Amino acid sequence: MDYLTFFLAILHVYRALCEEMFWDTTVKLAENMSLECIYSSLDTLTQMEWFKINTTSRELIAIFSPIYGGVVKQPYTYRVYLLNSTAAPNDMTLYFHNASEADIGFYSCFLHTFPHGHWEKVIQVVASDSFEIAAPSNRHIVSEPGKNVTLTCQPAGKWPVQQVTWEKIQPHQIDILTICNLSQGKSYASKYQREIWSSCSQDMRSTFIIMPHVMASDSGLYRCCFKASTGDNETFVMRLTVTDGKTDNRYILFVAGGAVLLLLFVILITTIIVISYKRRRRQKELFKESWGAQNKAGNNYRNPNPTNQTSDGATEDVYVNYPAFSHRPKTRI
Repeated sequence: MDYLTFFLAILHVYRALCEEMFWDTTVKLAENMSLECIYSSLDTLTQMEWFKINTTSRELIAIFSPIYGGVVKQPYTYRVYLLNSTAAPNDMTLYFHNASEADIGFYSCFLHTFPHGHWEKVIQVVASDSFEIAAPSNRHIVSEPGKNVTLTCQPAGKWPVQQVTWEKIQPHQIDILTICNLSQGKSYASKYQREIWSSCSQDMRSTFIIMPHVMASDSGLYRCCFKASTGDNETFVMRLTVTDGKTDNRYILFVAGGAVLLLLFVILITTIIVISYKRRRRQKELFKESWGAQNKAGNNYRNPNPTNQTSDGATEDVYVNYPAFSHRPKTRI
């Protein structure tokens, strides 16, 4: 009987080593980082624990009780804080100060609630160079607050789809929204802090998620990943922008101001062109009037004597008509 117990213990350890770890959120390692854990249900929290998941065991980091408060265990004292636990009963976010590569790994936010029992969120912390950067978005969706937003995508390939994953991408973390295993027809309900509706069936060729009553905090990049049984993968990235009233007013004022400035600029350019054209036309008219007056004055002061002379240089006789006088001397008395 002792051999059977030992064998079962070995089998349990082997399963723990070989079993693939599944996580809800991937966080990029930073000196000051936060592991977000927000419980969205209305259940009553009785106790919460933070663990670091090792290969065969779980290392207790912190424990919190709404009645007795929180305690941080060694060696995490003075490096780890539960800042929001007292202000918001459903916010059990863990804050790291002076984090290092030794903090890379998997973490578990484990909640005991009433009446639904326990709730767990697993977070993976990776090195900054291993953090996946999102590709440029393929589509942009704009919505007003309070609307239901539907994001859809469909693979271009004809290969059989085995798994579909929806994620929200942020600069410091990636949250899994939903996972659909088409081969089994099962979907995984994520631990994301807001409500997500999704579809999952074995025969579907496209997938969608619905976010009811969106808010400005829902803005960001969303990624849809298709994984085929043949090993092929296909990814779509889309950006969602949820506007608010202030943004709309600023945008309207910006557009209206731009239109007014453009109109004033057009009026100014048109006025300058018209004034310049009239000025050139007036100068042309004054030049014509001045030129005409100069020609008229030249005609009035022209020399009256004829300038034409005989070409052969011969002179003509000039005759003067005067009375004839007597040449007889006067008699003296």
